[in-house]
Amino acid sequence: MAPRALLSDDEEREDRAEREKLRVIDGKLRSLFDRREELIDHVRKVSSEQKAIYDRRQAPQAEVERLYDEHNALGRRIAEVRNAREAARKKVEEAIVHVREVRLTIAPGERVRPDQIRREIAELELRQQTRALPLDEENKLIALLRQRAQDLKQAEARTATVAAHQQKLKEAETALASAREEFERTGNELAATKAERDAKMVAVREKLRFAGELIASLREKGRERADLISKVDAMGREMDELEREARALVSKGRARRDQARRLLRTYSHSRGPPSEEFLATTAEAQLEELLKRGKITLGG
Repeated sequence: MAPRALLSDDEEREDRAEREKLRVIDGKLRSLFDRREELIDHVRKVSSEQKAIYDRRQAPQAEVERLYDEHNALGRRIAEVRNAREAARKKVEEAIVHVREVRLTIAPGERVRPDQIRREIAELELRQQTRALPLDEENKLIALLRQRAQDLKQAEARTATVAAHQQKLKEAETALASAREEFERTGNELAATKAERDAKMVAVREKLRFAGELIASLREKGRERADLISKVDAMGREMDELEREARALVSKGRARRDQARRLLRTYSHSRGPPSEEFLATTAEAQLEELLKRGKITLGG
């Protein structure tokens, strides 16, 4: 094996200083590597949290879309019920007019039923029989009885006509009641549908609020992840700089030794074979160097 190139004292001091720098750099690199790995683990954790928040956001988003569809469907239903209520209102108005018309087609005399006239005649006869009346009042009472008897005959003759008119009135009033019931029913349905639609909108707002909170959390996690990645990149650049410095130091030390070897070879060639004194000096220097480095030990 060729003898190790000898360095001057200054070169040895420089060499030791560079080795110390390399040791410090190595320590910094190990520390940076460990810290960088911790940051990378943190980035993975934050990314996983982002994914979990994103997955949680999907369900409220789908729920919001469903609620929106139901809200829109209720809006269309409100329009339909409102139209039905308007139609029912028109039916009520028409039924009221029809009832009035039917009532007007019945003459006042036709509205009096024969049994009512009979009761009135009976009351008049009882009055005539149980009371002593002056002659003029009794004559008026007799005239009234004759008139009511005539009215009874006419009423009995109009019984079928009155019954027909009463049936028409009953049917008109029934139609009016039915129209009013339909108007009330559509009004109640309209109010209930509006309330349901409003409840859907409240639910939509609540879901949107929750989704907004999730989006805010996503953005916060995004900022946290970006900050962590920035720190990882900064550490990577610092590690690259330390590695370049270390490679420069190693290259510098290697160049120094190569230069020493070249000088030694040049000196050896110019002086011929090394003298015994030179070889002894070289051997002694190599031994001293080995002892410094702890490569060998001397026996006692």
